[in-house]
Amino acid sequence: MIGVQPADVVLRQATGPDAAAIAKLLRASLSAFDWMPVLHTPEEDLFFIRDILLPNQQVTVVVAGESIIGFIAVNGDWVEQLYLDPAWTGQGIGSRLLAQATAGMPSVKLHCFQANTGARRFYERHGFRAEAFGDGSANEESLPDILYVLRR
Repeated sequence: MIGVQPADVVLRQATGPDAAAIAKLLRASLSAFDWMPVLHTPEEDLFFIRDILLPNQQVTVVVAGESIIGFIAVNGDWVEQLYLDPAWTGQGIGSRLLAQATAGMPSVKLHCFQANTGARRFYERHGFRAEAFGDGSANEESLPDILYVLRR
């Protein structure tokens, strides 16, 4: 977004009207990975965000100007989703989002696909440690994953 700097982005609680923008961001982020299978239609993405994620998890969005450029969903001590518009990565925004959403949590858990080397570096830089490696049988994508845990 022209004229908006990383320091200008705003983090806020997601609301129902954000569902469509979050779903579009989710699809754009997943589409950036050539190893990620496409399992859902845009309509299914919207249903997931609007009817499952927003009502049942703590969702924080990152807003640049008028656009949602990232989000994190936390459920208990789990980070269930963390996505940032690929054009905004590497600018500290994901770090702010992760820090704010997990502040005060004594431990934080998440799953990350083994193929997602950028996310793995990001989480390891933030103190997460790999505790288990999965073969993909426990996720719908059937991709090998890693259980990461951060203990404070």
